[in-house]
Amino acid sequence: MGMEKLTKSDIEIAQESRLTSIKEIAESLGLTENDIEYYGKYKAKVSYEKIHSLSNGEDGKLILVTSINPTPAGEGKSTVTVGLGDALSQLGKKTMIALREPSLGPTMGIKGGATGGGYAQVLPMEDINLHFTGDIHAITTANNALAALLDNHIHQGNQLNIDQRRIVWKRALDLNDRALRQVVIGLGGPGQGVPREDGFDITVASEIMAVLCLATSLEDLKNRLAKMVIGYNTSKQPITVGDLGVEGALTLLLKDALKPNLVQTIEQTPALVHGGPFANIAHGCNSVMASKTALKLADYVVTESGFGADLGAEKFLDIKARSAKIKPAAVVIVATIRALKMHGGVLKSELQKENILALEKGLDNLQKHIETIEHYGLPTIVAINRFTSDTEAEVSTLSKWCKQRNVPVALTEVWEKGGKGGIELAELVLKEVDSNNQQFNYLYDLKLPIEDKIKTIVQKVYGGKDVEFSTKAMKQLKDFEEFGWNHLPVCMAKTQYSITDDPTKLGRPTNFTIHVRELMPKIGAGFIVALTGEVMTMPGLPKKPAAYQMDVDEKGKATGLF
Repeated sequence: MGMEKLTKSDIEIAQESRLTSIKEIAESLGLTENDIEYYGKYKAKVSYEKIHSLSNGEDGKLILVTSINPTPAGEGKSTVTVGLGDALSQLGKKTMIALREPSLGPTMGIKGGATGGGYAQVLPMEDINLHFTGDIHAITTANNALAALLDNHIHQGNQLNIDQRRIVWKRALDLNDRALRQVVIGLGGPGQGVPREDGFDITVASEIMAVLCLATSLEDLKNRLAKMVIGYNTSKQPITVGDLGVEGALTLLLKDALKPNLVQTIEQTPALVHGGPFANIAHGCNSVMASKTALKLADYVVTESGFGADLGAEKFLDIKARSAKIKPAAVVIVATIRALKMHGGVLKSELQKENILALEKGLDNLQKHIETIEHYGLPTIVAINRFTSDTEAEVSTLSKWCKQRNVPVALTEVWEKGGKGGIELAELVLKEVDSNNQQFNYLYDLKLPIEDKIKTIVQKVYGGKDVEFSTKAMKQLKDFEEFGWNHLPVCMAKTQYSITDDPTKLGRPTNFTIHVRELMPKIGAGFIVALTGEVMTMPGLPKKPAAYQMDVDEKGKATGLF
């Protein structure tokens, strides 16, 4: 019925699954050997020529999977995304899944990988969760090449008059390493460069990752890279990669990383796993190249956004969908009874016990996310991702609650049963998608000032009262207007655990104020980041990192990945 019942680990299930050659998976989509580039037997990239030749074809239907605010109890958003794709395949629909690539830092840390779970996984899970096809390494290299070229420019005479106290470009590493958050570089005398303060971001928080995920072609990638702001000169004017003149070199380093990666699920549903921007700082969705390619190759595409609907779905709809000119036909909100009970005030240690009162109280959080998706004019389906500890009374309470509100709801058991456990959900999704007469609209107009866009998100999506800007943020609003950046969408950087900027406030708080302490221009990606609360761009490792469980045997078989 749920996660605890299965004795096998995700990696054991993955390793026991029979993989089909990627050539056959490609053929099922109408792709020939000329359309793909092999990365071993079970992974391939789709060629630019093929992607270009598909551009005039008709788009399939896009289904977006999001969730309530996540809790330590787990929601299983990726698992439901994969399971729903498999269920649609079982119903005879030509389906593809479009997912993000996992980052090594969280995989070795606390979060684990991001390939789904149980019998709803994408394979080969060991490859995808480790180095995969090297895309993230390429982004790390491009990020650090830019850092090296920037410091070299200063060392060699600094023609651009870059103010080394105002450099915003950081170095990057795809690992959780708190010791690198703040460093001093260039020590050791005149021959070793110019000393300055610096810091590292985790690679998935690099603007290059966001740029790669929003680019629609190599040319678009190059133009976006050129627009990235790397610092300010002594007159406080922005300096870009284009000013430095290195966008060509960076694009060259990323020429293969931009091609989407083709893999498969346990049930051989084709999946494109490509790109993975940090969901707090950036927009948290897989690449536009992958989503658009999938929409041309399949009739139904299931994709996910980062975290809950307040962060992930909002960014998908206002940033990615707008930029890529794509629109979802329906949105699935994943909820677990365990997580809803936590939103209703139950401690993690008490979740095994039936608690209808807490569940009913926690439903306020789900209600808010349903209302949010309604703002966009999109149909919503609730997927109850079932765990063994869920009682019949709890399941029935949640189902009744949805039905009273005319919200389609499906009990989903894909973790244990694969696609078979998602048939009810798939049928509901098809019903909504095919009778779809929705009027999809964005939350705000791009012509609005940045301040008003932030207020709109806070009031409509979070249900907050007001926004308070720090003195620094107020000054930045004026500067950004002067630099001509007012027309860009806003990417909110806040905690995923609450609809507020305080991770301890669960459920559905009201009358709160969001505090914006700083704005960050991500002009290449094409959005302005508003920083609220304490959002780290370089995570640390927990007391017992997942890495301690990882190992490999004589035959090269991995253990301890999850």
